Amino acid sequence: MKPEMHKLRPDIARLFILLVLFALCSCSSTHRGETAPAPPPGAVVTRGAGATFPSLLYEKWFAIYQSHNPETVITYDAVGSDEGIKRFIGKDVSEDKVVDFGASDAAMTDQQIEQVPGGVLMVPATASSVVLVYNLPGFTGDLKLSREAYAGIFLGEIKNWNDGRIAATNPGVSLPNLTIARVVRQEGSGTTFAFTNNLSAINESWRDRFGAAYVIDWPGPAMRSAGNEGVAARVQQSVGAIGYVGYEFARKLGLKMAILENKSGNFVKPSQAAGGAALSEAKFPTNLRAFVPDPSGADAYPIVTFSWILLRVNYDDPRKENAILQLFRWCLRDGQQYAAELGYIPLPAEVTERSLQALNSLGSAL
Repeated sequence: MKPEMHKLRPDIARLFILLVLFALCSCSSTHRGETAPAPPPGAVVTRGAGATFPSLLYEKWFAIYQSHNPETVITYDAVGSDEGIKRFIGKDVSEDKVVDFGASDAAMTDQQIEQVPGGVLMVPATASSVVLVYNLPGFTGDLKLSREAYAGIFLGEIKNWNDGRIAATNPGVSLPNLTIARVVRQEGSGTTFAFTNNLSAINESWRDRFGAAYVIDWPGPAMRSAGNEGVAARVQQSVGAIGYVGYEFARKLGLKMAILENKSGNFVKPSQAAGGAALSEAKFPTNLRAFVPDPSGADAYPIVTFSWILLRVNYDDPRKENAILQLFRWCLRDGQQYAAELGYIPLPAEVTERSLQALNSLGSAL
């Protein structure tokens, strides 16, 4: 007799949900173009690709918008920020991979922008935190990691869970004599960029050796997985594991999240409020490329990032240009209401206004 879901052990049930999520996020697009019905006659098909970090929110946005605007068909491939930028630029990729918009948790560099004729609009669309999730059976309570400790873990210098640098911030707690198994992203990732941007800000050794990057040649042994969902799945299945994922994925799957020391010396639990406190320190230049690698606020969670939609300043097809403009106007104005329920940080009003101003410079701003 097959077990009923409500009778499964909680850990097995979570793993089942995670594997389902992994399968869904691994599909070729948010709306799974290869199985979807043909677009209605006269519809505008808009294709995007990029970050897995905001994919849960983008999936909801695009589904809701398309249900009310069937003349606009949206597909989105959650392939990672680095690959999304490559497909958006459209060089060194096959023609069928080129997309109308990209999505990245690291704003494009000047060098990347120069490869797009006519220029690029980088529009902050949402934001969230990067959290450290872990799998320590039998460990109770909350794991606190100092800046020294979590940098040391990912530098490969702290190899065991009962290391004194971890024990120092977890007094009275029995830490297992267990090897630390790091789980990292295997593909170019904006989540990796956000995490290593923080590591570069807080640790001189990391900054000198690796810096902030989409892809890292991690020192020492590490398990590599694709996407936020892949890292989450590997941590869930691996005793002694620790990895970095978006807060929204960790919250959805009920994964244990470490409490991290911030610049003020306070240990802050990841939450939407703590992430918002960090992002409030962002200073936006004209191109809206802003990072907060080491927020200083007492209540600020230390690892946060905005996530950008990448658009061309001009599109050859006026109908497609207008469809993209209307879609992302809706995402910025009406779509923000869905961010918090999925674990994302709704954009502050002033950031939304800056994003809308940038969006309104798209083409003729129809």
